[in-house]
Amino acid sequence: MFGYYLELALRSLRCNKVLTALMVLAIGLGIGASMTMITVLHVMTADPLPGRSVQLFYPQIDPHDMVGYAKNKAPPDQLTWIDAMNLLHARRAVRQVAMTAGQVVVQPTQGSSRAFFASARYTSADFFTMFEVPFAYGSGWTAADDARQARVVVIARDLADKLYGADHAVGKSLRLGKDVFRVVGVIDPWQPVPRFYDLTQGSYAKVEQVFMPLETAMALKQPTEGNFMCWGDQALNNKDMERASCTWIQFWAQLDTPAQVASYRDYLVHYSQEQKALGRFQRPPNVRLHDLMAWLDVNHVVPSSVQLQTLLALGFMLVCLVNTVALLLVKFLRRGAELGIRRAMGASKRSVFAQLLFEAFLVGLAGGVVGLLLTLSGLWIVRQQPVPYAGYAHLDSVMLGATVVLSLCATLLAALFPAWRACRLQPATVLKIQ
Repeated sequence: MFGYYLELALRSLRCNKVLTALMVLAIGLGIGASMTMITVLHVMTADPLPGRSVQLFYPQIDPHDMVGYAKNKAPPDQLTWIDAMNLLHARRAVRQVAMTAGQVVVQPTQGSSRAFFASARYTSADFFTMFEVPFAYGSGWTAADDARQARVVVIARDLADKLYGADHAVGKSLRLGKDVFRVVGVIDPWQPVPRFYDLTQGSYAKVEQVFMPLETAMALKQPTEGNFMCWGDQALNNKDMERASCTWIQFWAQLDTPAQVASYRDYLVHYSQEQKALGRFQRPPNVRLHDLMAWLDVNHVVPSSVQLQTLLALGFMLVCLVNTVALLLVKFLRRGAELGIRRAMGASKRSVFAQLLFEAFLVGLAGGVVGLLLTLSGLWIVRQQPVPYAGYAHLDSVMLGATVVLSLCATLLAALFPAWRACRLQPATVLKIQ
């Protein structure tokens, strides 16, 4: 039966090549436009840490003075140095990480004339375990290294290759500016999308090349590139960063159970009350505790323009499907005599219906191939755009399968009414007209 339906379908499609081409093109254009934007949206809304994101939380507290106070206004996105250190050393979470961005001057063994800048992340020991950073060689440092301000670093594999060869980097000395550090680990290529752990530097920024203990970096006055938000009359300079009325530290806490989440939220409230009693805070306690995916939503990581373009692309696909319905209806009804003869010779409505759907299936398959090619072309165009997420617009295996499935399902759906309408033609009427 399959071979028979295939033969009939191919014969029918060849009889009117222009109409067949129009249907394939309509499906292909709709699939190409919609899947291009759906793929971009899929990349931008993907969970950067599947299975772990529900355990990672971003706490917020409000240390501001009363200037500009408004009830229920969201607290700052970052913490002051004092608050970050208090939360870090209190260790009320399973793991906790305080961090900020920086930039270091790498001096190779060839001499200072070959020095170059590298992006840095000043952080605490739990960073690598909490965020499941993959190591090629060595490991991260320990909490004891944080406490004693050890001069240790973890570097990216491409930097290790450039300086020593990745498999020879661990244990080597690395001069950063005027200070010398010991390399304790080399991480494999790692690029969470979006770069959730610090959205202040860009949601799709590259992962840093050098990782250094936060307290070590501050003690050695390593250059910082954090996003500072200050208030009050106290001026900010490199000598009072740790005491300034400025938020510039990102903080994450790992909380494995709902009870731990509730307990940590209560702790943040009590901490704010305590700091208000000490005179540091002026506003009533105002805390937030978002998990990773909620934090991405709060920060609108997916631009509204991408969401709008996706809706427009889906609308275009709907228009293409309506056109496909019209084309299939015309094609099937024009074959009324052929279908009437089949019915008069004993074919059931069900078999005729199945034959027409099989023909639509072939159209959908061809349209899926065209749509896939258009999707790849569309994603290539996206990658040429000057937008931060452009480099991540690639078709993965999931979206590849979705493209083919969507094409087939859309075409079969579009064929239901034309096939049903063609099957309702009465053989006697059709043959009499002919």
